[in-house]
Amino acid sequence: MSYATAKPLICTVYRASRETELYIYVRRDEALTRLPEELLARLGNMSEVLTLKLTPERKLARVRAADVLAAIADKGFYLQLPPDFNPSRFTLGG
Repeated sequence: MSYATAKPLICTVYRASRETELYIYVRRDEALTRLPEELLARLGNMSEVLTLKLTPERKLARVRAADVLAAIADKGFYLQLPPDFNPSRFTLGG
């Protein structure tokens, strides 16, 4: 299915407590259930920020909505990193 013709998705956005401006987009009905345990441990406490209807045409501040939809369909979540993200402070498996 093309994301240009995808049905709207109700998603919830969560903010991570351990990294400023790091957000996770997930399907509202799945919440954080599809996030890997290791990722959840690295993110710290998650706070729900908002719930929205996401369509490919929707304007988002830092990312294309179609990219968010594709990531949620593929792995169950979209990880939005801060603009000044330093990967050396946040590594998985190491």
